[in-house]
Amino acid sequence: MAGRIPDNFIDELLTRIDIVDVIEQRVPLRKAGRDYSARCPFHDERSPSFTVSPAKQFFHCFGCGAHGSAIKFLMDYDRLEFVDAVEELATRAGLTVPYEGGNKRAPQTSSDSGDLYTLMDASAKFYQRELPRSEKACAYFASRGLDADTITRFGLGFAPDEWGALKSALGTTPPRLALLEKGGMLINGEKGSTYDRFRDRVMFPIHDRRGRVIAFGGRVLGDGTPKYLNSPETPLFHKGQQLFALWHVRQANAKIARLIVVEGYMDVIALFQHGITQAVATLGTATTREHAELLFRNSADVFFCFDGDRAGRSAAWRAVESVLPRMRDGRQAFFLFLPDGEDPDSLVRTEGTPGFEQRLANATPLSEFFFAHQESETNLGTTDGRSRLAEKCKALIESIPDGAFKDRMQEVLVEKTAISWPGLARTHHAVRDGAQALLEDRVLIAKGETPDGIYKPAPQRMEKSLRSGARAPERSLVRSAITTLVQQPACAMAIQPPTIFAALRQPGIPLLVELITLCRARPDISTGAVLEHFSERSEAAALRKLAVEEIPGDAEMTCAIFLETLGKLNRQTEHQRRDELQKKSTESSLSADEMHELRALLNNRNNNPAGAK
Repeated sequence: MAGRIPDNFIDELLTRIDIVDVIEQRVPLRKAGRDYSARCPFHDERSPSFTVSPAKQFFHCFGCGAHGSAIKFLMDYDRLEFVDAVEELATRAGLTVPYEGGNKRAPQTSSDSGDLYTLMDASAKFYQRELPRSEKACAYFASRGLDADTITRFGLGFAPDEWGALKSALGTTPPRLALLEKGGMLINGEKGSTYDRFRDRVMFPIHDRRGRVIAFGGRVLGDGTPKYLNSPETPLFHKGQQLFALWHVRQANAKIARLIVVEGYMDVIALFQHGITQAVATLGTATTREHAELLFRNSADVFFCFDGDRAGRSAAWRAVESVLPRMRDGRQAFFLFLPDGEDPDSLVRTEGTPGFEQRLANATPLSEFFFAHQESETNLGTTDGRSRLAEKCKALIESIPDGAFKDRMQEVLVEKTAISWPGLARTHHAVRDGAQALLEDRVLIAKGETPDGIYKPAPQRMEKSLRSGARAPERSLVRSAITTLVQQPACAMAIQPPTIFAALRQPGIPLLVELITLCRARPDISTGAVLEHFSERSEAAALRKLAVEEIPGDAEMTCAIFLETLGKLNRQTEHQRRDELQKKSTESSLSADEMHELRALLNNRNNNPAGAK
């Protein structure tokens, strides 16, 4: 397992990298006051709503809500994983990515990583040169209907039927032999000898998300076994985290409207040749959670193609279990079950592109397949059967991220079983008046605060009742302080501990204290880095909104107002404590220390009549 990248390195990296330079290499930017603007690269628009702030090192689209640091931009625009994006920026800044615990990520931290990539590329070129020299390999690809352009596009090749063809061609020195072995291209034999792993096979190079060759798949020609052989796990290749042809999909599609997951290399390649350029394949393994996240990071709609037999449906269910925890709102998954004896390769060749597209259009939505699978061997006509279905589904549905999809899955389960319990059935309550409007378990509107203390606009129905006379929530002091820290983290350095208001029982105080601690511990942290820190937290969406709010005045004035706000929160805390002690004094006796504390608080109130206002 790769180690964790330290937070202080992320801070240093984002300080060394100018987000404007990173984005401008990919998207034309125009100066707009203190910031830069452009038409958003993540959705279609006619007028620019995409802004980049050099001061905050943060981008935000007011149209679609895309946002984040330079790391997040590379993740979204170049479709990189977090670690890949960090390493890309680190290379740009001339830094080496450190890792805490676990194993270092060998491709980027090993001194010979560059040579290993180079040797893997050389291996691919060797197999490509060998292909025209093999009549049977060329005949095989011809029998599968592949044209020359497709063979070139995927870099297909042939491994000669020899024990040391690749070894002799590339293993010219002991270090290169060691690298070939490290890359999985050689196998250790008896008495320490090595020989080629791939022999007498047509070869399919596997690329990483940057287009570098990291592994191979080989199909035997003839009756040998195994029919398909993949590279072993290496420092470059982890099959549970890679998808065959994802690189090619990115090259062929400016925007990936969907991804189609198939089982074999030839299925992917045949679909590409017929113009369906969104196909990928897992590499001899079931769909993992890492696969699911990688798929959805690249497209909101994912289609899984499986055989229609028992084995295919079992594989589809394993995909469901991996996908459910990744089903955030806006994402969709579908399942296409193929006729017996058919695969995407054969179907697209016999039915053509229109026929296969029609099958995709009729694919089964995840929710439908989920309940059909769970209801099999369950009698919903009995109480026991309905109870069994509820128990089978509960944990899986709870694994879905909160949102409309999860709500609907819960509602369907309740409809099917007539069984409800707290946390499963989320019902929407009608509004009786503005002050009582809420969405159960999801939105806390009291005083305009969410459970984590950040102001959240009330729903439209609340606004209607407010217009009828209910009082609108005021901007909270906590929200104001959090907004300042998100936009100007350096203000935290002006605070003089201790923070009395940490004891204030008010929504958002724990988050405010955490932000202060974070910003003081990491003095160079930027807005982008703050949002990166909270990116996987429930508060992330609200913090992003606060990051783009307009704050009047210059930085010095903002910090002064921030300190004044904290002073008011301190006085509210004193007021809270004074009330507690006075209440206790009417119910029981105070200790000597409590009496002394109360007198001090009362004296402070008399000297400060404005108190907590």
